[in-house]
Amino acid sequence: MSKRTPSRIAAGLCALLWFGPAPLQAADVHMAFGEKIAPFCFPDTDSGIELDVMREALSYRGHTLVPHYYSFARIPVAFKAADVDAAMTDLGEDMLAWGAFYGDPAVLYDNVFFTLSERKLAIRKPEDLSGLTVLSFPGGAKRYPQWLDGVRKAGHYYEQNDQALQVLTLDRGRYDVILSDRNIFRYFTLQLKLNRSFKPKNVSIHEFVKIDPMNYRPVFRDKKIRDDFNAGLRHMKENGRVDAIFQKYLIEPKSE
Repeated sequence: MSKRTPSRIAAGLCALLWFGPAPLQAADVHMAFGEKIAPFCFPDTDSGIELDVMREALSYRGHTLVPHYYSFARIPVAFKAADVDAAMTDLGEDMLAWGAFYGDPAVLYDNVFFTLSERKLAIRKPEDLSGLTVLSFPGGAKRYPQWLDGVRKAGHYYEQNDQALQVLTLDRGRYDVILSDRNIFRYFTLQLKLNRSFKPKNVSIHEFVKIDPMNYRPVFRDKKIRDDFNAGLRHMKENGRVDAIFQKYLIEPKSE
């Protein structure tokens, strides 16, 4: 075997400095998402705010997102069973014991109470919900027992998976309070407004919990892929791509 001369070593170093490091191996990243969380996930088209952000963040260093859809409760189960390489959330279950590496939060779910402004309701503490009917997404009472246990025990708590109906039933006064994510409620309001006969009433928003970004983070089985995702996400936030993706799905329809 011939020895490398100093000139060859120098030439190699110059090439490395000029062209940069060799590209790292890209991977297909199989990731668990919720089945139907408009506008964050649309399984029929493999699109939505969350999928688009995840896909672009991973592609920053050459990785390809391969989404898999599960009921919300099965997302952490799929990760623990190694059916997927990553998951959109741990659903409140610590995944470190299962070999998870936590990524930075890509999106935030901001759950608030909605009421009709004409009702002039004030919701600042759990007791303010006394006597009011509340319609929530599935699992709301389990997530916020301090606020909703009393309503549930009084028989005034209901759940609805179709969140377009949440907007409609509040607008028609069938329920007093809606528990929903801000962006989900806005998305379905905008979709309903495409039907010109729907003229939504003004709503009031009542914040009742402080958002903790660390409560909703993606998990990865591979540390390098997690690091690549974080780098891509930072790049997207710096150049405005994350905001642009949100606006793509939440823009007000143009009236003709």
